[in-house]
Amino acid sequence: MGARYPLMFLILLLLHVANAHPRAPEWLTLNGRRPLVIAHGGFSGVFPGSSQLALSNAVSDSLPDVVIFCNLQFSSDGVGFCLNTFNIENSTMIGKGNDFASRPTTYKVNGEDIEGWFSLDFKSKELHNIPLVQNIPARTQIFDGVQFMLSLDNVVKIVQPQEIWVNVEYDSFLRKHGLSSEDYILGMPKEFPVTWVSSPEVALLKRLAGKITNNTKLIFRFLPEDLVEPTTKVTYGELLKDLKSIKAFASGILVPKQFIWPVNKDLYLDPATSLVKDAHALGLEVYASGFANDDSYICHNYSYDPSVEYLQFIDNSDFSVDGVLTDYPPTASAAIACLAHTKCNALARPGDAAGGTRPLIITHNGASGVFSDSTDLAYQQAVKDGADIIDCWVRMSKDGVTFCQGSLDLNGSTTAATSFGGKMTTVNEIQNKSGIFSFDLTWNEIQTLKPNLIGPFSESGLERNPAAKNAGKFVTLAGFLDYAKASNISGILIGIEHAAYLETRGLDLVAAVSNALIKSCYDKETTKQRVLIQSEDPPVLSAFMKFPKFKRVFEIEFDIGDVSQPSVVKILEFANAVKLRRSSAVRVNGFFLSGFTDALVDRLHTASIEVYVGILKNEYMSLAFDYWADPTVEIATDTWSVAADGIVTEFPATAAAYFRSPCSNPEQNELSYTIRPAIPGGLLNLATYGMLPPAPPPAPMLEPSDVHRQPLPLCPTEPMFRTFRCRLAPGEQTGRKAMEYSVKPAGDG
Repeated sequence: MGARYPLMFLILLLLHVANAHPRAPEWLTLNGRRPLVIAHGGFSGVFPGSSQLALSNAVSDSLPDVVIFCNLQFSSDGVGFCLNTFNIENSTMIGKGNDFASRPTTYKVNGEDIEGWFSLDFKSKELHNIPLVQNIPARTQIFDGVQFMLSLDNVVKIVQPQEIWVNVEYDSFLRKHGLSSEDYILGMPKEFPVTWVSSPEVALLKRLAGKITNNTKLIFRFLPEDLVEPTTKVTYGELLKDLKSIKAFASGILVPKQFIWPVNKDLYLDPATSLVKDAHALGLEVYASGFANDDSYICHNYSYDPSVEYLQFIDNSDFSVDGVLTDYPPTASAAIACLAHTKCNALARPGDAAGGTRPLIITHNGASGVFSDSTDLAYQQAVKDGADIIDCWVRMSKDGVTFCQGSLDLNGSTTAATSFGGKMTTVNEIQNKSGIFSFDLTWNEIQTLKPNLIGPFSESGLERNPAAKNAGKFVTLAGFLDYAKASNISGILIGIEHAAYLETRGLDLVAAVSNALIKSCYDKETTKQRVLIQSEDPPVLSAFMKFPKFKRVFEIEFDIGDVSQPSVVKILEFANAVKLRRSSAVRVNGFFLSGFTDALVDRLHTASIEVYVGILKNEYMSLAFDYWADPTVEIATDTWSVAADGIVTEFPATAAAYFRSPCSNPEQNELSYTIRPAIPGGLLNLATYGMLPPAPPPAPMLEPSDVHRQPLPLCPTEPMFRTFRCRLAPGEQTGRKAMEYSVKPAGDG
């Protein structure tokens, strides 16, 4: 299966470039056409806003009719510039050790004193020489200082967008300082493709309404409801109640997305307002603003999948906004062109099924991005979300009961610390830090605990579904097998680790698993569901060779860059599939992709060894910048570029949504857009000299000696969240050859 993927990838690229006719679903927009993608300062989620890189990449990586949003600022000599922020200190290097550093000013703007650097204090010649920077600290800074401010004239000439949206935020302030945005807009050359003009000020739009004679639409931009509109002296909340008056001078409204789908204090959606339907009834278009893939306050209903948020606004069966203003126009384009109207599409068959063309969707502790891992709710959600394979990492209680749980240590994933703190102990064979281990508690004691949902980035504010933090029930292995057999899934994955240590505690994990599978008839050839046994321990996998129906998955939990042929031969002695870390499938330099390990995957595929890649997560902090903070791009990359046979994920719904979309099918030939795999080195090659992270040493080749005793990975230098075993670098070792630390995996669980 994997050998076909590179050819399919080329086909997909050709489809993306070809200007084919789009699908024509029924949209609930005002005009019945698909919603617009409005690029806020271009592709400002990755590049400095309103830079040439941001604008050009928005045009090249989005739908053909993408609209460039220019937040208009003026120089002292009346030249219009595009810049996302009013105080240009926030998005340029103007205050950082240059000739302009001594020229800050303070202005009263709408009754508030603002100190900083402002475009109207500089001539256009000066502004053209001011370097731009990324104004969101969490985003990559490697493009800072290499791009310069662009006038609207230069945007038109250099970027050549099809359509431009001009926004004037502070018209009253500008008029007080002798600058007329009205004259500028009316005086723009006819060849300027400005088709939208917006402002949060009523007076400007009213003046323009009787003077603009071309097809330019006037849009009233709403600010937060409690702010006062400067020309009418009433709040935006009051204006929102009188849309009919807005219709007198505007074609539409631009509103914060919360005006349409309110979010409560706990970051969950409240019911939608009637705003879109009310505005459409009056003939007003509705555009929603505030979309960004890396929004730390994205509501929990979306499970950190930005595409789901777009779909909430454009594909909810009740209404659709007419466009979205976003920092990540490729993701909005994909939601509109690829993912909308696909909920009822059949999920394509996986690649090892007859006629299948896609990787398996394999869960990691069920849908553990939504519910606490390995609980009944996590498994039910995984099946509902379209997983092919649901997994159970088998643990044993003190009295020999087998059950599913992500770790032998119950301290983090359950409430064990509150009830059994006295049983905290350290088992160096498992981990260095103390824990409360399942083999020290009876099953009855374990059943008194509650699950505890803790995401890998909770300490950074990215919590997972806190309303269900302690929801769900623990599942025995027998219960898991019964549920799986009754479900419409392709099969199960049984994970086994620390079997040798458990034997020293009088617990035979391999025998317990074997007996449970036999009792559930999974060993029978007549059983349709497949069985995957995964372990990093070759003797464990060898023990299951007596079950020819089972696929044995060798887990390689350290980074490798290639595999020697003798190692392939060794693996074939006990396994017919391999699970790789994400950073073994794609080389990573810092948070940037630098290349694929093509030879590694090709060698394994040549030997008929399937390759599974994981663990995938939706949180943007787990994604390389080349994935554009969009987990769907990583799935597309693993599918078409890595040629993975299986994708291991904590969010199976995101993978299933992609595989239901026409953009995952290379035979579709009527697409106006498709979801392209990331290109390793694509961002690094555009980076500012001196801003690149140091290149890491190449990952080692897997040798035969590694197969039977995997070397521990080097301990990361940064503080981390989760626990896995690792070793110190040679210069850091203090009398011991290897140590174990509590660490956050760089992208892997």
